[in-house]
Amino acid sequence: MAADLPQRGSRMSRRCAFGLFTLPFATIGASSARTASLRIACLDDGLAETLLMLGVRPVAIADREVWEKWVVEPALPPEVADIGTLLEPNLEFLAQLKPDVILAIPYLDGIKPLLERVAPVKTIGIYTEGGQPYRNAVDATRTLASLVGKVEEGEALIAATEAYFAKVKLQLAPLSARPIYVISFMDPRNVRVYGQKSLFQEVFDRIGIRNAWTGETNYWGFSTVGIDGLATDDDARLAYLEPLPEGAGGTLTASPVWDAMPFVRNRSIMRLPPVLMFGALPSAARFARILAEAMAAHG
Repeated sequence: MAADLPQRGSRMSRRCAFGLFTLPFATIGASSARTASLRIACLDDGLAETLLMLGVRPVAIADREVWEKWVVEPALPPEVADIGTLLEPNLEFLAQLKPDVILAIPYLDGIKPLLERVAPVKTIGIYTEGGQPYRNAVDATRTLASLVGKVEEGEALIAATEAYFAKVKLQLAPLSARPIYVISFMDPRNVRVYGQKSLFQEVFDRIGIRNAWTGETNYWGFSTVGIDGLATDDDARLAYLEPLPEGAGGTLTASPVWDAMPFVRNRSIMRLPPVLMFGALPSAARFARILAEAMAAHG
């Protein structure tokens, strides 16, 4: 797993201001006790985080390590089984769990026939060639809510997310003049920079922030560039996502190329905790919150 990032894209008061999503995340263990009777194996973390926010616990996901490293919240209940990697799940173990339905995404169409030997597969696409992952995440929330009999909870999640973006936009208005790059390091010399078709761009659009990256992006909404490829806007700030891959920390302290970047010279760098770049509404809200907190702290 390159740089420990989710493997997608190889083909194609401050408490009051920022705390709206703290309560649902904190109380998810209690709400998940009211799970629907449907046994769901979920092979996408964006769909799984949405289920948890609806109060439904899947019986299994793929790769718990990715969840704990990148999704972070809502916390994944320990009862949820780990069926292995996304593209090579343990089908024998999956069959033992007796799911009623397997939730998948278009990225997994290549293994869909194998999954269908275990249980019916429902494919829900958030990241597609047409982009607009936020709109797709809203549609996915409604689809999942209908599937598990949580229609009111689904509408409440959508409304709360929209309300939170409106609050963050108002809070950040005095800090929104300068554009921002959002990146994650692949290695000490190369980064993913997020732009059109990305969840981060969709959040930017809703909280009134300009993206400094206007170049082309792939299916998942990012471009992979060398560090020097970020020198396209002299006034831009930069936000980089943790965790850093091995060796990348040295780039931040001892790289002549890095030191030459305008955002380094201007001391306009923000460190962001992990957030799932390929997530759904909960990840969108988390990204808005951690970015807003970083911007407020940075001034």
